[in-house]
Amino acid sequence: MEVQEIVTGGTLHGLVSIGELSRLTGVAVRTIRFYCDSGIVESTRTTGGHRMFDKGTAVDRLLLVRRLRALGVGLVAIAAVLTGEQSMAEALAAERAAVDVELGALAWRRASLRAIENATPAERATRLELLAEVSDGGSAHDSVVTFWRRILTPMPSDMFEDFRSMNVPDPLRDPTPEQVVGYAELVALVAEPRFAAVVSQQLWRPGPTPIRDKVGLLSGVAEACGMAESQIHEGRAPCSGRALDRFVDAHATARGERDTPGFRERLRVGLHDNDPRTQRYWRLTSEITGATITVGAGQLWLYNALDRSTGGPVSR
Repeated sequence: MEVQEIVTGGTLHGLVSIGELSRLTGVAVRTIRFYCDSGIVESTRTTGGHRMFDKGTAVDRLLLVRRLRALGVGLVAIAAVLTGEQSMAEALAAERAAVDVELGALAWRRASLRAIENATPAERATRLELLAEVSDGGSAHDSVVTFWRRILTPMPSDMFEDFRSMNVPDPLRDPTPEQVVGYAELVALVAEPRFAAVVSQQLWRPGPTPIRDKVGLLSGVAEACGMAESQIHEGRAPCSGRALDRFVDAHATARGERDTPGFRERLRVGLHDNDPRTQRYWRLTSEITGATITVGAGQLWLYNALDRSTGGPVSR
């Protein structure tokens, strides 16, 4: 049996009292009683009501429990290992994952304290208010993911996961003070009541013709952003070309229309792409992740190209 082999590699024999069991294992008598009441260790009673234990089984179990408890493994997990409901490897992996979460929260807290400590007097009150709303990197990440799930409601899970991996910063293992401030600002942005409406306007381009195929639109826009990536990376000015054509075609097809000069003009009306909040969101995302190009940068470049192609002013 896995449990026995880990502890002793063999079996002892006979019955022992609770005091003798305590001496053999180094586990306090009161703790052994608690383990008995919890079902961790089995015992029998003498006619006088004293607990007696099978020496081999009880010693093996108590030594295993003591060693796992020393590593911080909880009694529920230990009980599952002893009954065979969970393997030793599974229990240890779960405990390690929990430790990773705790370490991440501590790293976030340390960086937050440094961010406030190192702030100028003028910055300190703002940073304190901002960081007090975000307890750790995991909750910050969840807030941003939840925001995008609402915006991208029809997107299939695999497409959403691709979007999330590229455009939502992962929880930071060892963040810098600047990164926690930036992430906390992202959380504050997505919490603004009007921000979701601005982002939806930028993404869906609502107009006189309703969108019939949102998933197809998202896929087409993503493809257009990918086609424009090299031009953005090279610092080229927004211009007409295959990327813009694919972008407009995605919007037209999703509405059951054709790419015409009139459609392009309607598509550019009421742009929110230069809203400072959306630009700030994508700038912060780029700074946190280290990515040089984001979906936001791609969309902005394409909308600027659309402005130029329809004779409008090029956004800056």
